[in-house]
Amino acid sequence: MDLRHLRCFIAVAEELHFARAAERLHIEQSPLSRAIKELEEDLGVRLFDRTTRSTRLTRAGQVFLEHVPRVFSALEQASNSIRAVAAGYQDQLRVALSDGITPPRLSALLAQCRQDDPDIEIRLFEIPLSQQIRGLNDELYDVGFAQSADVGDGIVAEAAWSDPLVVVMPARHPLLVHKRIPLDEVLRYPLVMCDPQSCEGYGQQIARILRRADAAPLIAEQVNSLELMLTLVAAGYALALVGASQVSACRNADVIGRPLAGRSPTLTTYLLRRNADPSETLSRFIDRVSLIGVDTPLHQSDITKEIDP
Repeated sequence: MDLRHLRCFIAVAEELHFARAAERLHIEQSPLSRAIKELEEDLGVRLFDRTTRSTRLTRAGQVFLEHVPRVFSALEQASNSIRAVAAGYQDQLRVALSDGITPPRLSALLAQCRQDDPDIEIRLFEIPLSQQIRGLNDELYDVGFAQSADVGDGIVAEAAWSDPLVVVMPARHPLLVHKRIPLDEVLRYPLVMCDPQSCEGYGQQIARILRRADAAPLIAEQVNSLELMLTLVAAGYALALVGASQVSACRNADVIGRPLAGRSPTLTTYLLRRNADPSETLSRFIDRVSLIGVDTPLHQSDITKEIDP
């Protein structure tokens, strides 16, 4: 078994079509089929059920597909570490980001890291929460941030900071008569949400908040980025529920954020790491996260933006 076999397997497993996989790899179909046959003989199992009409992964193939991408991730991480040493860095921190982490605090954290530890290279990886958890367990990442503490065994989740939740709406909207908007009033209008796979932790926290209301939400769109979410809000397609600092950071005059009525909920960002003694470099990073959470409070101006009537 070599890397060529693994690349061929991933292409066929993702395309589920030998001709398309061969085209993707820029090879003929015959050597691709031969590589898959050699891989199956080496493993002693069938990875694909193939007929004249379809190609499907066997159960063994499905399990193999869960593990093979980690091989390439580990190789990439090793290459990055070597390049970091060659560039003069003394150490490296691999930081995974999920759920669209609050920009102001992340920016402040990274700036502090550069000031305090200029010899430490920080590499950022924007990935879904499930991939972050697997990567932390497999030691592909040193630490991560996400908006979920439901991370399973072997991972420690510590609250890093909280962000007041606000309702985001177009600059001219009937709900702007409220300084604080009742949740039931919000649910009279369609919402745009982040895709649950792209922003799993965010989705979990928002779902818990929406369960407080009597009415079910009307989801108009699901998107993969905060930028597109706020674009749709500004265009009048729907409302959204996001962190106050995200509204402040976007600096879009066409959207307004207002807090919910009653006890205003927050979105909590968690620092995730393996349940093991951290390295000296990681310990200093964790200490900085604690200081950032305390030293960069959100002001009321970040929560409510006023507009002229």
